[in-house]
Amino acid sequence: MIVETLLETLLETLKIILIIFVLMIIVEFFELKYRDKIRKYITKKPLTQYTTSSVLGATPGCFGAFFIVSSYAHGIVGFGALVAVMIATAGDEAFVMLAKIPETALLIFFICLILGIIAGFLADKLIKKTKLKLSKPCEIEIHKKQDIQGKSFFGHFLKKHVYDHIIKEHIPKLFIWLFFTMLIINFLMLRFELASILPQNKLALIFIAALVGIIPVSGPHIVFVLLFAQGIIPFSVLLVSSIVQDGHGLLPLLSHSVKDTFYVKIFNVLFGLGIGLILLAVGI
Repeated sequence: MIVETLLETLLETLKIILIIFVLMIIVEFFELKYRDKIRKYITKKPLTQYTTSSVLGATPGCFGAFFIVSSYAHGIVGFGALVAVMIATAGDEAFVMLAKIPETALLIFFICLILGIIAGFLADKLIKKTKLKLSKPCEIEIHKKQDIQGKSFFGHFLKKHVYDHIIKEHIPKLFIWLFFTMLIINFLMLRFELASILPQNKLALIFIAALVGIIPVSGPHIVFVLLFAQGIIPFSVLLVSSIVQDGHGLLPLLSHSVKDTFYVKIFNVLFGLGIGLILLAVGI
């Protein structure tokens, strides 16, 4: 069992790293080639950031969240966009919802998309008001033309940006954070059966859904999808779970900034609880 868990965790880690590695190459390439246009049409327009992030987050799976995290780490989008994508995403649980409760799944995706835009706006306002210090973005080094004379752009890009920057600086830290975080969580999931210890009280369920949502992987949250499909929990609990949880989406941010990860999670938990309590108050 231990060996199987280690192998499963290793394979899952490598799969996620491969996706993020490809996304980081794409982000860095476009940042180098179209830096001014990106700054003009995306970076300088917060509403565009929130909307783009929420749409990507509402897309089933963690791809959209990975892309925005990579963009945030490079300074292309801000903290509000990061919050927006995490609010909107339901991770791999989105596929389970589409299979088990398709109509409710589409409603959840739409609501989370709208809430993501709102949350992104509020998060940026809160950061400005409280003057919280966020981590500095990983600036992409723009080399001068004379520095790459005699070399093709792609040869220079592969050596200086893909190998020296992404592979040597980012991938090792990313592997360590992903592997050991998921390994600990996977071992805990082997020891505890969440469904058997959930209470029946709706208010308690909302708080538990928010707390479980802190777990930064896809998997534990599926229990809320299955319980809703069986008519055991109300819509408000499922929505809170979808708002707070991020699938694997937030894990890559840990390797960039633990502090920013903490800020995102705290905001999302409080935002999700607020929405859940409002729904509970009106009987949903």
